[in-house]
Amino acid sequence: MIIQVLKSKIHRVTVTEADVNYIGSITIDPILLEAANMIEGERVQVLNCANGERLETYIILGERGSGVICLNGPAALKCTVGDIVIVCSYAQMEFEEAKSFKPWVIFPNTPTNTLV
Repeated sequence: MIIQVLKSKIHRVTVTEADVNYIGSITIDPILLEAANMIEGERVQVLNCANGERLETYIILGERGSGVICLNGPAALKCTVGDIVIVCSYAQMEFEEAKSFKPWVIFPNTPTNTLV
């Protein structure tokens, strides 16, 4: 049996930008992506701690070292600059493998979105 489990999580980062006129997605600093084992184009769920909104989108690369977390396109209407969000990605795997799988979870400093 194949199940879906949490693969990676960027826990509690600050939204630094929201651009409703962009084509779509979430822009994330590559330093955060590497630490969380996420890649450009990966499907993610964004959970807004300020208002309870949940949305799905895909990752695009931001400027390295910028700490950028930018919701683009329609997703920008689901948050405001300064909101705290959680970004999660998931993987499919065999049930037995999932029992021992350990996801990558990072806890950046807010509001700068930098790692210690």
